[in-house]
Amino acid sequence: MKKIRVLSIFGTRPEAIKMCPLIKELNKYDKIESVVCVTGQHRQMLDQVLMNFEIMPDYDLNLMKEQQSLTSITASILLELEKLFPEINPDLVLVHGDTTTSATAALAAYYQQIPVGHVEAGLRTHNIYSPFPEEMNRKIISQIAELFFCPTESNKKNLERENIYKNIYITGNTVIDAFKYTVKKQYKFKNESLRKIEFDGFRVILMTAHRRENVGKPLENICRAAKRIVDENQDIQIICPVHLNPSVRDTIVSILENQERIHLIEPLDVDDMHNVMARSYLIMTDSGGLQEEGPYFGIPVVVLRTETERLEAIEAGTAKLAGVCEEAVYSMVRQLLNNRKEYRKMAQAVNPYGDGHASKKIVEAIIKWGQVL
Repeated sequence: MKKIRVLSIFGTRPEAIKMCPLIKELNKYDKIESVVCVTGQHRQMLDQVLMNFEIMPDYDLNLMKEQQSLTSITASILLELEKLFPEINPDLVLVHGDTTTSATAALAAYYQQIPVGHVEAGLRTHNIYSPFPEEMNRKIISQIAELFFCPTESNKKNLERENIYKNIYITGNTVIDAFKYTVKKQYKFKNESLRKIEFDGFRVILMTAHRRENVGKPLENICRAAKRIVDENQDIQIICPVHLNPSVRDTIVSILENQERIHLIEPLDVDDMHNVMARSYLIMTDSGGLQEEGPYFGIPVVVLRTETERLEAIEAGTAKLAGVCEEAVYSMVRQLLNNRKEYRKMAQAVNPYGDGHASKKIVEAIIKWGQVL
């Protein structure tokens, strides 16, 4: 059997964290020829992950520009991949999740009649403007893809409701696979600010907030709720890696800068992030990835959004949906800090995102599919 040439395309930090374990798994198989292309939709944060996993892309489109719009990044990716696909001639293009890179790469592959595999398929909020543009991105990919790698059974059911039944595989989430490479005992933080934080004797809350739909008033509400929590609890410290987006950064800094026991730090590389998560007591986040990662460590997750495509975390009891109103966020966090029974219930809930072997299951499915090429 000829080798299956698999081209993995991604461009953001969250994609890289979840695709790098899969790329490492692809490289183990003689039946696979793995090729990696990054778009550079994120630049600095993407490069950090690639370096941590020791993955060198075969192609780097390096498309990131200041103040780039969805339109400009989409057009640039389409044009670059149109030139690149004939050179690589892949049998399969792998994309991940719901980014503009993923949706555009899938569309570019469709234009060249190249099959697409969708890693982390089937997530839905059923609101095309929340998250924006991610919900529409993943719906577009679902209409194009030939192979669907779903983290959970509920993701599969979402696809079936859209009359997609063929080549669906429930694999778990590859982010769980990543912990094998990143989380270590006696880990020493690389970030200087983290090394100065006292973890012993404190309950540490890891907080991240960056989503496009939360910019403005919702983010202000989240920050004010966080400030109240710290003001009222002397044993609480908040660690907040601040996203590079100026609109996000300006809001967070204006409300939380120079607050005692609130540590605003630069974005963390994946090793530091996973290891600070492992030492945290609670997670407050609007990130999709942290909703999946927290349960692995038995850490309750307060979701700073009005809706989530990761309903299995809510149903399993590992996460709670707080919304973005100040009082609602404050009340939910306060309850988990003060109610040990409720906290333990969430911390001991079963992780719904798999056993850390998602990448292996995906590669095996690709090889099975490739036998008929």
